Amino acid sequence: MYLHLGQDTVVPEASVIGIFDLDKTTGSHITRRFLGNAEKMGRVVNVSDELPKSFIICSDEEDHRDSRRPGPVRGGKAGEGGNMKVYLSQLSPQTLSKRSGATWMQRGQQRPGDERDYSYDG
Repeated sequence: MYLHLGQDTVVPEASVIGIFDLDKTTGSHITRRFLGNAEKMGRVVNVSDELPKSFIICSDEEDHRDSRRPGPVRGGKAGEGGNMKVYLSQLSPQTLSKRSGATWMQRGQQRPGDERDYSYDG
């Protein structure tokens, strides 16, 4: 399945690491640093000319299948992980979640068929 992020942009649902509300998350200096580093590295894609409401972190599909942890968690500076991309979308996180049918996200469970370990051990 694919998730439509707005305009002409779609991504494989399996590559979506997270969907975040820009208003609620950019108050944190950690999020601002992450987005700044991702932009410096050319990993930010603005889906629309409109004011963005959300950002979506996606991993490269091949990287997503072969890794126990998605790109951004691998170490280094925030925003430097793997082959990830950050999409800025004019759509709200709630709309994107509904489009993806992501009821597993709302319950805090793993996605169906995802056997990776996301526990933090460190």
